[in-house]
Amino acid sequence: MRSSFVSRSGFVLAKSPSYRQQATRRRMMVICAVLALALASGLVGTLTASHHDEELARSTGPFSYFPHS
Repeated sequence: MRSSFVSRSGFVLAKSPSYRQQATRRRMMVICAVLALALASGLVGTLTASHHDEELARSTGPFSYFPHS
């Protein structure tokens, strides 16, 4: 005999996410937002860079600010 407490049709109550699941979801959203911003800024920088900037970047190195003899 079927129990009257088990419903096979109609709406099913959804279990709300736990605090840990909500924190994980927020953390992943922040990480994805930071990665998307980095990707977008890199794309804009690549598209707006001129040929002169590339030549300048090749001719100067990390030690170009220090005088050498």
